[in-house]
Parts: sequence; C-alpha cells; structure tokens
Amino acid sequence: MNYYLDLFVRVLDFAVPVLVIIFIGIFGSGVLIEKGLMQKLSRFARPIFKYTYLPETCASSFLVALGSSVAANTMIVKRQDDGCLNRREVLLCSLMNSTPAYIRSIFTYQIPIMLPALGAVVGSFYAFVFIITAIIKIIVVVVASRLFLVENPCKVSDTPETEKVSLKTALLRSLKREKKLFLKIAVIYLVMTTLVFALRDQGAFEVFSVLPLAEIFGLPSESIVPLTSYIASPILGASILGPMIHSGSITYLQAMIVLMVGSMFMLPLLGIKNMAPRYVSIFGFRLGLGIVTLSMSISVMIRFILLLILLAIAG
Repeated sequence: MNYYLDLFVRVLDFAVPVLVIIFIGIFGSGVLIEKGLMQKLSRFARPIFKYTYLPETCASSFLVALGSSVAANTMIVKRQDDGCLNRREVLLCSLMNSTPAYIRSIFTYQIPIMLPALGAVVGSFYAFVFIITAIIKIIVVVVASRLFLVENPCKVSDTPETEKVSLKTALLRSLKREKKLFLKIAVIYLVMTTLVFALRDQGAFEVFSVLPLAEIFGLPSESIVPLTSYIASPILGASILGPMIHSGSITYLQAMIVLMVGSMFMLPLLGIKNMAPRYVSIFGFRLGLGIVTLSMSISVMIRFILLLILLAIAG
C-alpha cells in the first residue's frame, strides 16, 4: 500500500506542472482565437512555411511553439478536430513544432550548462548537433509535405471582424469550449505517466546503463562512467566528462564519440519516459507514438551518422 501511495505522489509531483502548462496552452490559444489574433500571428511564420504544403494554421502553431511546444500541439489537435488538418498534416506540423525547442536550448541549456561543463571545443560540437538536428527536421518536413501533401487552403478561424470580443468573454468561451479536451488529455497523461514510473521502478530501463558500449566503440575503459551517466542524465554525464577532457585522460574526439553513443541510447529512453506520455495524451495512442517514433528516429539517425564520421576520423 505504501508503494502505491508513493507512486501516486511521485506521478502527481511530475505530472501536475506539465498539466498546468498544457492547461495554459489550451485555454491561452483558445483566447487568442476568440480575440482574432491567431491569423495575424501566422503571417510572421509564412516565410518559413511558403516552401511547404502545410496550411496556415501550422504557421500559427509554430510561433506558439517558440514558447511552448505543448501549447502548439494542442492547437494542432483542435484544428484536426475541426476537420482542417488530416493525419499526415498533423504529423508534419507537430514535427515542425519540435524544432524551436532546439533553438531555445542554445540559450537555456547549451550556453549556460553544457558549454562550461564540456569546454569550448566539445561544448560547441554538442550545440552544433542540436542545430543540425533542427535543420534536418525542417528539411524533412519541407520535402515530405511536397511529396505526400497537396496545398491546404484551411486558415485559422477568427471571430468575425465586426464582433469585438472582450477578454472576459474570450476567457469564458475558451473555457467552455476547451475543458473537455483538457480533461481528456489530463486523464491519458496521468495514466501513461503512472505506467512509465511503474516500469522504471521495476528496472525496465536499467539495462541500457550496463551495456559494454566503451569496448564496442574502442573508447578507453574510464569513459564507461561518463557514458552510462550521460544515458541516465546528460548534465551528470557532462559534469563527469568535462574534468576528464581537461585532465587529458580522454581526447576531444573520444569525448564527442561518448556524447554521440550516449545520445543514441538516451534519446529512446527520453522518448519513452517523457515524450510518449505527453504526445499520446494530446494526439492519441497511434498518432502520438508515430510522432515520437519519427522524431526520435531522425535525431538518432543524425547522431549515428555523426558517430560514423567521428569513428572514421579516429581511424
């Protein structure tokens, strides 16, 4: 009984802040739509989307993703429910919405945390990996939209220009219209998060931390500690790897290989533990897992290619 109570408390501690963000995103975007602002905002993203066959509503959600990808994705779901977007468009829009997070991470994660921890050379390489991942994902969206989509004239639905909606009215309308969607997302997210926490307690994810990765990729034996630490926590792994680089016990090239190998194993775990519950709660089981799988596959493939290049340089 104590275990289940502890599990319940940990799930709430983790999930409530995320659900608060989802709540703000859903009702905030609803207010913007009621006030007739989303169509105006979408104009700023049109230069990025003019090379794709994605509709204008994706441009609006992309701008919202600069602040919160969760809020942006809830916008996409609402437009799908309205019949504005099909499944392929939803998938590509959500993939596009994941790219602003890479840019934000440069200022919130790379520069203040990873760059000082890893040093200028390895830290800059690590930031470069994030930037190239964002660029490749955008290219994938552009190419896929032109191959598999036709132009969609669907636009963000604004309230009539003649109707001036007060903020209070917009809030009430948004609350009435979006509460059912939020409750659905909240229930699914809590269930998925509970499942992930229970699996982790049973040791389902620990197998990745004991693999003999250093030997497979020709790394020195001392690199296994930062490697397995990185899989569990990138910040912890970087904090261990940094002093090893500084002392010369591991070279710049070996450190980059450690980061790429660690990322290839860390990203699927991140997808299962963090992204899957969130995306499934928003998009549903099949589409949500499809989006996570596609996004993770692109990220892992990029790191695998960079790993091969680094191994070739290492000889």
